Amino acid sequence: MGARRSLGRRFGWLWAAYAVSAFGTSLSFGAFPLIAVLVLHAGPAAVSALAAAGLAVGAAVAVPLGPWVEFRRKRPVMVAMDLVRFAALLSVPAAYALGALGYVQLLAVSVVVAAADITFTAASGAFLKSLVGPDDLLVANGRFEATNWTSIVIGPPLGGAAIGLFGPVTTLLADAVSYLLSALGIRAIGAGEPRPVPTAGAAKGSLLEGWRHILAGPTLRPLFFNTVLVNALIMVPVPLLTVLMLGPLGFAPWQYALAFSVPCLGGLLGSRMARPLVTRFGEYRVLITSGILRACWPLGLAFIGPGTAGLLLVMAVELGVITSCAVFNPVFSTHRLRMTPTNRVVRTLSAWSVTGKLTTAALTALWGLLATLTGTREAIALAGLLLLATPLLLPRRPTAVPDASQDALPSRAGSP
Repeated sequence: MGARRSLGRRFGWLWAAYAVSAFGTSLSFGAFPLIAVLVLHAGPAAVSALAAAGLAVGAAVAVPLGPWVEFRRKRPVMVAMDLVRFAALLSVPAAYALGALGYVQLLAVSVVVAAADITFTAASGAFLKSLVGPDDLLVANGRFEATNWTSIVIGPPLGGAAIGLFGPVTTLLADAVSYLLSALGIRAIGAGEPRPVPTAGAAKGSLLEGWRHILAGPTLRPLFFNTVLVNALIMVPVPLLTVLMLGPLGFAPWQYALAFSVPCLGGLLGSRMARPLVTRFGEYRVLITSGILRACWPLGLAFIGPGTAGLLLVMAVELGVITSCAVFNPVFSTHRLRMTPTNRVVRTLSAWSVTGKLTTAALTALWGLLATLTGTREAIALAGLLLLATPLLLPRRPTAVPDASQDALPSRAGSP
């Protein structure tokens, strides 16, 4: 079975590090908007602005980091980004304990964490490609996907209970510690990682090289526009739902967390299904079908009401979205890595992340304004309607995966 396939001790440490940070992040699910609403008494526009500004400035800070990381050892970069996130998040409970927590600090921390997230994700993608062979990429990405959804099933309910028992910043403390443990796990991978050697022309250019590679690819280009827009339109209602559910609809924090955690069982199912589906139907067909399905559900969030019926509606919608995304994500991530030469992975993933975060930031700010002008439900409904059109951006035909010899550096360069 693919799920029991051994990918080696070093991958095991990488997977363990990913798991502990994923559980910490899931435990603090929605912590920033929750703190903004419950501690700082912020409204829809302020909560949306917090999410938008953090993403936008964080993405801008990350722009020069992609080219800088490309030809450096990835493991030390990953450790450094974990430690940055640990220190930034730890400052929030520290300030809260001193009675000094404010909106500006939340904003600053969200910026630092967003920039570190982009840099870490890009470095880890390149590191993974050097750590496992091309035939194992889908297995590895499937395990990360399953781990992510497992953490979301368990984390938010525990986080909601922790907030109720110990206060609103408790989960951020746990998230901070998880990044410290992740850094230790990545450090434990061991073995020297050779410094990547730039080849003629490969080291030239900035993050623009990443965008050029994306836009030149017949499947990467439409996938780029599709994933950036879909992810943004899925995310923009989240701050609005936070305000709606915790405010007018009267849901408790634990109910809010439950509504988004239980459906993540669909993530476990989807991530386990991805590889068998690809084996049976082919990568392209699975990519397109799951890509269409994940856009069909979010419109239902506009019809949420109070009580059990409202809670069940959110769960049903999220179950559909998450199951579809859990099939799509590992197939998409594997295809993107296979289509990208090793000496451009960091810049490509950084360019992708920067564009995605800036788009999400811009649309989140816009939707906060729309919610103020037209109403929260109307803004959520508009995001759902626009999502229904996004399958038109998916690739029209499959593209052959390039031969590994196209990489300027071998996919198993040295001993990472």
